[in-house]
Amino acid sequence: MSRDILKKIGKIALAAAFWLLVWQLASMAVGKELLLPPPLSVLKTLISLVQTGRFWLSLGHTLLRVLIGFLLGISAGTLLGALTGSVPFLDTLLSPLRSIIKATPVTSFIVLLLLYLSPVRTPIAVAFLMVTPIAWANVAKGVTSTDPQLLEMAKAFSFGRMRTVRSVYIPSVLPHFLSAATTGFGFAWKSCVAAEVIAMSKNSIGKAIYESKLYLETPELFAWTAVIIIISMALEAILVKSIGRLGYDKH
Repeated sequence: MSRDILKKIGKIALAAAFWLLVWQLASMAVGKELLLPPPLSVLKTLISLVQTGRFWLSLGHTLLRVLIGFLLGISAGTLLGALTGSVPFLDTLLSPLRSIIKATPVTSFIVLLLLYLSPVRTPIAVAFLMVTPIAWANVAKGVTSTDPQLLEMAKAFSFGRMRTVRSVYIPSVLPHFLSAATTGFGFAWKSCVAAEVIAMSKNSIGKAIYESKLYLETPELFAWTAVIIIISMALEAILVKSIGRLGYDKH
């Protein structure tokens, strides 16, 4: 292990220790575990949760919903971004829809979708709606910012449509797409769990969080929140690393 990596790990460990100490001191100041449990209590609860089938079932179902919503949103956003970036009329026609989706609070979407969809499908639809406009805007920006000189060169050398897309448009759009993917995944994760809380989706992290709050199981509430944070950070790091390699390969 290189010295730089050890140094980075040391800094992360130091920062984590600092905030755990702040948490511990705050818990001691409050003096009531019901309001603010100490880190050790939350850790013990988390270890107990991990040993249950309920934990893995809830985690698996939530992850599946997040991934489905994210992939559908990225796909739809990429298609819409490519179309509106290439055809100005379509951009004028469809851009109000993108603005409406972006401006509408996620809670409103959740409540509205529950009128038409089941509690199981609502989180997927919400994640989809949160990711789509992000990918849409980024991909459209990538298409419209493609260097005109490169397009002229492709035309001069008779590249053809497919070769122009592969050799000119994709390299231009890729950085914007990668940015949309990393940002969109975070939105998909948070919005999906929020939808599960409101929809009371069966076998989900959101339902577990709601029940922890309902029965005043504060250490369990904090433990589930810690799971959300840890899993989200880990998956986002994997995604960033994977698409970073993709970007490197493309260039």
